[in-house]
Amino acid sequence: MKKYRETPLFKKSEEIYQTLKTITDLIPEENEHLQFTKQHILENIYTIQAKISGAEAVKLWDLKIENATIIRKCARELMVLYHNLRMFGFEEAEYYLIVRRQIEEFRLLFREWVSNFNPKHFIVDDWGLFNPPGISQDYEQRDDELNFLDDDDDDEF
Repeated sequence: MKKYRETPLFKKSEEIYQTLKTITDLIPEENEHLQFTKQHILENIYTIQAKISGAEAVKLWDLKIENATIIRKCARELMVLYHNLRMFGFEEAEYYLIVRRQIEEFRLLFREWVSNFNPKHFIVDDWGLFNPPGISQDYEQRDDELNFLDDDDDDEF
């Protein structure tokens, strides 16, 4: 059930979490701006880990891509939060450069992870946002394209 915890992507997110936790523990309690930034930092890494779990728990391509999109957004926010730490006078902000290197490593693992999503396991996205490549917004899905729903084997990982 918790197979996602063994993926290289989740392991890297855990490494990033540990680094962020160490750094954010140094943030002074009395600085409201830095405390808000700390909360934002931790929310992003918690969301990344939850969305990895969510993407690993489903077969549907559109749900996997939706989770991946949120992961990307959170990782990009983590990259730029270094500037907030500096702007609000966090004396140990330079340690955050470690996080930026870890996120770059995470990005490479992320690209590989996403490339393993099976675009044939899809249900047309009524919103037209997360359809696999080549599937138009008005695509009429055939019943035989849904045969993967009865398939119990997990060929993604």
